[in-house]
Amino acid sequence: MSALVLDGKALAAQTEAQLLQRVERLKEKSGGKTPILATLLVGDDPASATYVKMKGNACRRVGMDSMAVELPSSTSTALLLEKIEELNRNPDVHGILLQHPVPEQIDERACFDAIALEKDVDGVTCLGFGRMAMGEAAYGCATPQGIMRILAHYGIEIEGKHAVVVGRSPILGKPMAMMLLQQNATVTICHSRTRELPSIVAQADILVGAVGKPEFIKAGWVKDGAVVVDAGYHPGGVGDIELGPLQERASAYTPVPGGVGPMTINTLIMQSVESGEKSLG
Repeated sequence: MSALVLDGKALAAQTEAQLLQRVERLKEKSGGKTPILATLLVGDDPASATYVKMKGNACRRVGMDSMAVELPSSTSTALLLEKIEELNRNPDVHGILLQHPVPEQIDERACFDAIALEKDVDGVTCLGFGRMAMGEAAYGCATPQGIMRILAHYGIEIEGKHAVVVGRSPILGKPMAMMLLQQNATVTICHSRTRELPSIVAQADILVGAVGKPEFIKAGWVKDGAVVVDAGYHPGGVGDIELGPLQERASAYTPVPGGVGPMTINTLIMQSVESGEKSLG
């Protein structure tokens, strides 16, 4: 029996139609004002520029505005912090996205944490992470929050399941584990240096690949009937998990591309609309 395809692209398109209606209602209430997402791009990394452009396009599809702030690769931490503070103080800006990665001379964590909590629609601040982990109100990190939305939409049962997250980055692996824990999964966090990794992956009812290495997790490690979520994307259209052989063995899986990726941007836009509704509505 073929696995259920957890189609993030289709879900993102469906959500965009709903967000467009919400933005239209907000415009009517606020005299024509819309939520605005400010994007900060430091340097000239082509992949980062592409991601920022995609986020701007997604804003336009739901009737939102975006504000692109581009800074040279020579930008200092102090200058970037100044720009973030300007956006924090700007009442017309409802969400702030600092595109990752930034040039090496910049203290990225200090800059992430300078974003005001109510405008942290990408869920990257330590304060936002801490509040989310404690079950308090905060915007979740966009990729893991997008994954939780996919699982909810397709009715994937989480409570009581053993979830294995392979990856521990502060904006993916760690918040992913906390979100699954909040939904009453039993969670194991692994990484590239975990001993006996195949045997731990084999225990997963829900497997999340977030290690950042192409096809690092082998299909043979995954048990039959597992729900497989691949948060990676690498040249050649492969993720962090060897998905091909799992399409007949898993109970459900996210394709690469078209699974997690579209929901990351969609979640960022959704949380920007929510922030705009709180401010303008």
